[in-house]
Amino acid sequence: MRRSILCTALLLATGLLAGCGNKGPLVLPPAHPGDTVAPAASAPAPATSVDLPG
Repeated sequence: MRRSILCTALLLATGLLAGCGNKGPLVLPPAHPGDTVAPAASAPAPATSVDLPG
């Protein structure tokens, strides 16, 4: 009886600890309150010509 109570308590504690925390990617708060962060626009890379030896 005592062993089953101990096992049940251990499983319950493990389940509760496994459920803690935020899910998903890390999101940092803005540097200053009220600031909004806009996603960075990606510019196309400039076309360059490369001289190959030969």
